Amino acid sequence: MTNNLDTLATALYARIDDELKASPWLAPVRPKVGIAPTLSDAELLTLAVLSALLGYTSERRWLRRVRRDFTRLFPYVPQQSSYNKRLRAASALLTGMIRILATDTTLWSDDVWVVDSTPVGCGCSRETAKRSDLAGWAQYGYCASHSRYFWGLRLHLVCTLSGLPVLFALTGAKADERETLRDMLDTAPDVAASHPGQTIIGDKNYYGREFELDLAERHLVLLRPARRGEAERSGAHLFKPLRQVIESINQTFKGQLDLERHGGKSPAGVVVRILSRILALTAVVWHNDKTDQPVKRSLIAYDH
Repeated sequence: MTNNLDTLATALYARIDDELKASPWLAPVRPKVGIAPTLSDAELLTLAVLSALLGYTSERRWLRRVRRDFTRLFPYVPQQSSYNKRLRAASALLTGMIRILATDTTLWSDDVWVVDSTPVGCGCSRETAKRSDLAGWAQYGYCASHSRYFWGLRLHLVCTLSGLPVLFALTGAKADERETLRDMLDTAPDVAASHPGQTIIGDKNYYGREFELDLAERHLVLLRPARRGEAERSGAHLFKPLRQVIESINQTFKGQLDLERHGGKSPAGVVVRILSRILALTAVVWHNDKTDQPVKRSLIAYDH
């Protein structure tokens, strides 16, 4: 473990632990009478973040590594079945900590967001598609960026230009990107309300007069490239370089946080593994911001 990763783990653990002491209702519900868990919720989430940063897609392999190298930070390491069960039960805590860390950065007030979706493959065979517990949620879809079909889900992201996740959603592969963005804004109305006049930059899929009017009513300004047959839209010269920003953020999830190798085989398993990766990126941006690093989204100091 590098000193930088050690520092991140300590800072993240302390931040989560302080938040849980101040807001105990964030923790997963437990019986009032019973044995208190030996591994705290703050340690559990820190383990999940380190697992994502170090590229572990197998929980068994990760816990073996923790027992071998990280016992000074985590004196008690649970069995894989217990770790898996507790992590699934902590999905609401994961979601809450993503927002708490994001709002604790200077980047939260950025006045430009980028929005896009990226494929999350869940299987590569017809038998998997028919027999998987994900059948019915996961769907066949098309990825225009890579000119390929896939079976799985889509991760929809609204991020700042520095790569800080602001809003996110996990849907079937065929979900309409415009409707998903609306749902994300409806689910977190305080986010749009706290950013009046915010500019959102998307691709050609975010089109439609009714859709743009809906965003305008929320005091949001949409910038997108013109579709075929449309007149050139304002800000067209910005789309190409900024398009590379969202593609770079997606590549951080796929290339460094192994988004497409999540290993989830059930809806709850997929959700918690995706949330762990979003929390990992948010934690890195948060820590880099607190330590005044020049590149906020850089994982180089933590992923080895």
